[in-house]
Amino acid sequence: MKISVEETERENVIQHYLEGYNTFDIPKMVAHFDEAIVFENVSNGEVNLKLEGLADFIKQAEQAKAYFTTRTQTVKSFKHQENQTEIILDYEAVLAVDLPNGLKKGEKLQLQGKSIFTFSSGKIAKLTDIS
Repeated sequence: MKISVEETERENVIQHYLEGYNTFDIPKMVAHFDEAIVFENVSNGEVNLKLEGLADFIKQAEQAKAYFTTRTQTVKSFKHQENQTEIILDYEAVLAVDLPNGLKKGEKLQLQGKSIFTFSSGKIAKLTDIS
């Protein structure tokens, strides 16, 4: 199935974000974010983190860097809708600290998840991570 120029641009923006995420490069992660970005993390059907605004997202991203020695999100598929692109991804990380849920420093996490990027004027206006 042929994708449009706009969909190709969205995929490029998402890949740029993921490259920043995977290398702990926060300026690269947020390069295509709207100033009023809304971020939600959904786990087991419940929103367990909601951030509004670029400054809050950057603050959280800086804190999250300390949790992992490595982390990689790899896109398995893209699904485009009107102003959204949904990705299915594989996530792999090595913990840098012990977590309250019992996972220990040095342990490897391997998950599959979904992220939904909502676009406005070519920028990411909302990012929802679902695991």
